[in-house]
Amino acid sequence: MSMPLSAELLDGIVLAVLKKSDAYGYALTQQIQAVISISPSTLYPVLRRLKAQGALTTYDQPYEGRNRRYYRITPVGTKLLQETETNWQTFKQQIEHFLTDAGNQAKKEDQS
Repeated sequence: MSMPLSAELLDGIVLAVLKKSDAYGYALTQQIQAVISISPSTLYPVLRRLKAQGALTTYDQPYEGRNRRYYRITPVGTKLLQETETNWQTFKQQIEHFLTDAGNQAKKEDQS
């Protein structure tokens, strides 16, 4: 089973990968696809959006007679990633409340 990812989570995933090191589009897609089932065509609009927001910059590097476009996180992107991480922790705790025994226990206590 797979669950849809929001734009904010996709942004956070891309920024988290790029926080570790710069990457060109295909390599970035491969890194993410190794963990999450996602279409390669999904990530390029994310990269364009993040660049337009100032969260990423790009530079070209020659590779076998052509250029690869590399993406690099900016200070704006680092701040956005921190906000996404904070929001994710809050969201995760809220969902886990309902999906764990603690949430089920609270429900049983309310019914008593």
